[in-house]
Amino acid sequence: MNVEGEQPAAVVMRQMIFGQLLSRAVCTAAELGLSDLLADGPLAVAELAARTGADPRRLSQLMRGLAAFEVYSARADGSYELTPLGATLRTGVPGSALPTALLAAGEISAAWAGMAGTVRTGRTAFDELLGANFFHHLGRDGRLRELFDRSQTHDQELETGQLLEAVDLSGHRRIVDVGGGDGALLARLLQAHPRAEGVLLDSPEVVATARARMARMGLGDRCSTVAGDFFSSVPSGGDLYVLRQILHDWDDEHCVELLRVCRRAMPAHARLVVVERLAEDDGTGQDARFAALMDLYMMTVLGGEERSGRAFGDLLGKAGFTVRAVHRLPTAVAVIDACPA
Repeated sequence: MNVEGEQPAAVVMRQMIFGQLLSRAVCTAAELGLSDLLADGPLAVAELAARTGADPRRLSQLMRGLAAFEVYSARADGSYELTPLGATLRTGVPGSALPTALLAAGEISAAWAGMAGTVRTGRTAFDELLGANFFHHLGRDGRLRELFDRSQTHDQELETGQLLEAVDLSGHRRIVDVGGGDGALLARLLQAHPRAEGVLLDSPEVVATARARMARMGLGDRCSTVAGDFFSSVPSGGDLYVLRQILHDWDDEHCVELLRVCRRAMPAHARLVVVERLAEDDGTGQDARFAALMDLYMMTVLGGEERSGRAFGDLLGKAGFTVRAVHRLPTAVAVIDACPA
């Protein structure tokens, strides 16, 4: 028997099996730019088809499917309008999911399809598919690099304000952002703490973008960039080191290696802040489910994993750190505050 209102398990399972079609539908909407087209008001399918070059009948099916999941809303006259959910696929809005959807539309979803191979062999599906690991591929694919950086920037928009409210980062004079990407997080930290200077370390193809951001925001004289490999060395002499969404990209061995490199560069009084999503074995609800999905993402695309708070503590301990506190943000991301042991 089923509890009233609940669907039979067999129906729920079929919905899960076909769930990948929803992902593909959202990615298709992103590729067609439907949310940008609907930003100024409702449009008929015929008009959307004319503007996108899509087949009207098939586009109607796509819109009907997305309306069922409240991405768009069908009106009585047959036109469609934007919903708050669909608005997250607009270009340039705060927290936009558009770059993430475009990123997922190509090689990444192909890697997800190789999950069975990863589970059987332990080899990362993305590497097997493209013959290079994710970050090497970013270095040779400018479009993918741009989408990845934009996706990271919009993700940070959702959490940086919460981070600054939850964790006292005042009093630091030299902030080192390890793997800081295009500098979005470091720029916010420098704006919030006008007496601090910053150093951003990332790969050569990324730091030019970070320099441009800092110059554009009037922070160029307070921030320097270093092109390099964080497994080899990180800038020394900082009193605050930041690792945002870096460790989940790597296996345990690489994480400990990176953390030890950071520890060697840090003076005894320095502080390490690790920003990561926590995947607890006993977690429930939407946050736990999203963490589980991100764990599968890391497994198939990067060869990494989402970890529990205890697992992060173990990694930090092996590298010579002590965890002082763990702050959980409303976005289900945690800030792990550590210092040299």
